[in-house]
Amino acid sequence: MKRLLQVYIVCMTLTGCAFNSIFINYPSQIAPYKSQLATSTSNASLTKLADNISGNDGLLYAQEAGRIAQIEGDFANSKAYYQQAIAAYKDFDDRAIVSVSDIGATSSSFLLNDNAIPYRGPGYERIMLHQYQALNYLLMGDVQGALVEVRRSNQLQSSEQAHYEKSQDSIKEMANGTINSEINKLNKASGTVTSSFLNAYSYYTTGLLHELLGEPNDAYIDYRKAAQITPDNHFLQQDLVRLAKQLSMPQYDEFKKRWGDAPLPKKGQGQVVFMVERGFAPEKQSFTVPFTIDGNFQTAALATYYPRTTPLNTTPITGLNNVLKAQSIANIDALAYNALKEALPGALFRQAARVVTKSELNKSVKGDNKHDNDVGSVAMQIFNVVTEQPDRRSWLTLPQQAQIAREFIKPGQYNISIAGSSATKIEVKPNRATLIWVIETGNRTRFYSIII
Repeated sequence: MKRLLQVYIVCMTLTGCAFNSIFINYPSQIAPYKSQLATSTSNASLTKLADNISGNDGLLYAQEAGRIAQIEGDFANSKAYYQQAIAAYKDFDDRAIVSVSDIGATSSSFLLNDNAIPYRGPGYERIMLHQYQALNYLLMGDVQGALVEVRRSNQLQSSEQAHYEKSQDSIKEMANGTINSEINKLNKASGTVTSSFLNAYSYYTTGLLHELLGEPNDAYIDYRKAAQITPDNHFLQQDLVRLAKQLSMPQYDEFKKRWGDAPLPKKGQGQVVFMVERGFAPEKQSFTVPFTIDGNFQTAALATYYPRTTPLNTTPITGLNNVLKAQSIANIDALAYNALKEALPGALFRQAARVVTKSELNKSVKGDNKHDNDVGSVAMQIFNVVTEQPDRRSWLTLPQQAQIAREFIKPGQYNISIAGSSATKIEVKPNRATLIWVIETGNRTRFYSIII
């Protein structure tokens, strides 16, 4: 028991002073905030999240705090929290050598679980972080700041390609029946999305901002990338046809043949552009595999996703000339499934090392008599069960799905409603665009708009 306590204290010392997700699964920590966001009188307090930003999961808490503030319409605080998350990513990038704390966290993960490793986030989270920061700048009236973040988002989507290809090579090398079954399940759930970083919503958002801020050529490039990922979205197709027509692109005839012609705005018309976000991103679940080594009980815990059985449908938008039906541009579920699949090789390696380490630790706690052996064995088994928790961390206040819609209409004021929600008034000006960002979180739908 003395040896076991010594091991436990060393683990805690190496890991640091922030144990939030080591013993308490991350989804349960964020559940109260999601519940508050779903109520009609939400006013989520971010004090506890902000207090944890300096800890092991600080990057993730900064992302969550930024997103919650953004959902609530507090764009200034959201921007500040996102800047902390962006700085944390940059700090990871800039580390030329492995620090003592990194060694300690990795070492502790061999005895505790992967939650001891500082959270760094999959590619799609980092890309969406810059996408959302761009929207913060835009809604605060800082056009140049928005364009800077848009370009960073695009650069990240390109730089993640090498990481993706490397992860695919690692996955192909694995030969494990249980894990292969998990990968097949995640592949099936992901549908046509084949990686965690190819995000049509991010490409569409950056393209849209480029277009609305006077950079149509850059917009055209991003729309094409989005269409390669999500080719069946009618509004995206029409945007491509329209821009190809306006810019006299050689692809105009091809696009017109595939998707039909797109009418250009009439003189004096304005336009409304809807970005509709619905639900929350999926939560990682866990499955446990029990087994014994040298007669000692061991458990292996891995993270997985249970695909949702009920997909989100198109979202009706009323109050304009016609009923618009916003169509999906991206399912964040699919990005999350792919991120988990890409992370499996590393998780498997650490899991194997942890099993060996714990097996050796079991042997080391044996005493000089049977009673000591029994007590030490039971204590070690309890330690194993308590500490063997899968890494279920991910950015959980992201939406489940993003949808888009666009229409050119006469100037004026309109009372719009999304999927039967309470009406909100918007204004459309001639030769201008009204961007309406709709965020649905359970029982509450929020509207934020800006005329560009």
